[in-house]
Amino acid sequence: MDKKYEILDRELTADDPWRLDSSRFERKRLTQMLRLSLSQGIITNALEVGCAAGAFTQMLAPHCERLTVVDVVPRAVGRASKRTNRWSHITWIAADVHQFSTADRFDLIVVAEVLYYLSDLAEMRKAIGNLVGVLVPGGHLVFGSARDARCRRWGHPAGAETVIGMLNETLIEVERLQCRGASDNEDCLIACFRKSIQPDCRL
Repeated sequence: MDKKYEILDRELTADDPWRLDSSRFERKRLTQMLRLSLSQGIITNALEVGCAAGAFTQMLAPHCERLTVVDVVPRAVGRASKRTNRWSHITWIAADVHQFSTADRFDLIVVAEVLYYLSDLAEMRKAIGNLVGVLVPGGHLVFGSARDARCRRWGHPAGAETVIGMLNETLIEVERLQCRGASDNEDCLIACFRKSIQPDCRL
C-alpha cells in the first residue's frame, strides 16, 4: 500500500472510523445509498467497492442473494467481515478497484467515497471501465462522493461531479441527490445509474 492507503489502515484502528455509526449525516448518507440500491427490486448478485469498517455492508447484506465486497485495505476487509459474520453469502476480496478483476457479473454495484483515492483521472476512468464491464445489462450502479472542490482541497484529483460525468458517458443516470449535514465537510452527491440493455440482450 502507498502512503494514502497506509493512512486509511491507521484510521481503521479507531472504534468508529469516519463516524459512520455515530454521525447523523453519515447515517443519512448510508440510508439514502441503501434506498437507491433497493429501488430496482430483488438483488441477485451485488458488489460493494470499499467497505471501510462494514457499516454499509451490514445494511446491504440482508437484501442480496450474493454479495462480493472489495477493499484495498486488508484491515477493512477483516473488520467488516467480523461485523457481518452472521451472513454466509458474502465473499471478501482485498484488491485495488482499478486492478480488480472477476468473472462474476453483478446486477448492483455500490461504490462510495472510494474513487477519489486513486492517483489521477486516468486511474479513475480505468476503475469506472472495470466496474461498468462487470455490471449486467439492466443492472444498476450507486455512486457517492464528496464534491470536486472539497476533494481537491483534501489533495485528491477529483470528486463527485467529475466521476458522475465519467459515469454518464457509458451509463444512464436514473436519480441524483445531494446529502448535506451541519458542517462544511458534510456535503456529498449520491447518484444511481443503469446500464442499458443492448438490442440483442434480453432481461
